[in-house]
Amino acid sequence: MKEARHPRGLRDRKAHLSPDAERLVSAALGLSNSGSRTEDRFWEQALATRIERLLDGGHAQAVSDALDRLNQADTEAYSALIEAVEDASESLTLDIDGQPWQCLLVSAPLVVWTRFRIPSGPVAADATRALSAHWQAHVLAPQARFRLSPCLYSIDQMPRDFVELRRLTRKLGNSAVTGQAARLDLKALPETAEMLADTRYLLGVVAAPKGSALFRWQETEAGEHGSRVQCLEQWIAQGRPSLEPLLPGCGFECLLPDAYHLNMRESDRRVRPYSIRAAVHFLTHALSIEPDDLRAAIAAFGTDRLDEFRIGLSVGDSEEVAQGMVWPLLGAETEADEPSPLDLIKATLREAGVTEIRVWPDLNEPEFCEDCASPLYPNVKGEIVHADMPDDVEPETTHFH
Repeated sequence: MKEARHPRGLRDRKAHLSPDAERLVSAALGLSNSGSRTEDRFWEQALATRIERLLDGGHAQAVSDALDRLNQADTEAYSALIEAVEDASESLTLDIDGQPWQCLLVSAPLVVWTRFRIPSGPVAADATRALSAHWQAHVLAPQARFRLSPCLYSIDQMPRDFVELRRLTRKLGNSAVTGQAARLDLKALPETAEMLADTRYLLGVVAAPKGSALFRWQETEAGEHGSRVQCLEQWIAQGRPSLEPLLPGCGFECLLPDAYHLNMRESDRRVRPYSIRAAVHFLTHALSIEPDDLRAAIAAFGTDRLDEFRIGLSVGDSEEVAQGMVWPLLGAETEADEPSPLDLIKATLREAGVTEIRVWPDLNEPEFCEDCASPLYPNVKGEIVHADMPDDVEPETTHFH
């Protein structure tokens, strides 16, 4: 099942659906129960037409309500609807001077870790031009046009819903095709949560005449084709020198530039082990201790089902949690997977040097601090507590790489 990937925050659910939401639910159920590709195309067109009208009209609530309903009632229909909504928000066709152009919102995620604040926000014009040129030369099809947003986004600074995503796709798409600068308001971006490991995103839109290739891996001519692996290797080799000045004091991994929602999910998966490694590294250097001086407590959290694991790190015999991490379950992940999410967490802790690991068996209600809204974490006694560094600690200022 596909998971909806949004900036941090929750929406209230409505008990009764609007007519538009009801029709979305009905069409998604029709698609999930379809018996042929011919019928699939009928329901897909019905969904696309209604979703595009709702998003262009700014009616995000009907879409959210339909997704909420199906998420509880029918996972296959939910997957069908979320795929249609994601497609409508990250792609569109623009008719410019009689030529239809297919536009796709794309991202280049950077999984970043540090002992400092991870930078985000507007990017200088010369760096934007350099990154755009590397992206175009090494990832995109030769005839494709491209417009990169001059910003390094955190998840908290991304468009807040599918309506805003489609608007951004339209703005950057028009800019890519016409060559005119896009008007983007980057001065009032919200603050982002301070984390030892997180993802930063470059966003852009690639446009090509309808029916043409957008990416090099779609090309059929030998001289123009490049596999996904080759494109990633070239992006790292050529783009990384332009990315490093944007992330001083940080280590980072580059992911392949690709479609927006695909890369949101992939970056969520890739950042999880880095959050554990970064926390262990931070504590060992800040407290001048060895990794095996740390104790880890792991507990499962969720309301009706397991949604995430939370990991608390304590020092020595202390019952206080010095650092905490969240390991969310994504998509169709379950405890029955091989290896299981819990096995992956324990393996990552051991690789980082933590040898004493305690797992608490009960499913816990997700709890957050009433003052700062940060998650609460399990300690070695199985209590759910706030994560706080010792008061007398002044962390060192060495870089984490």
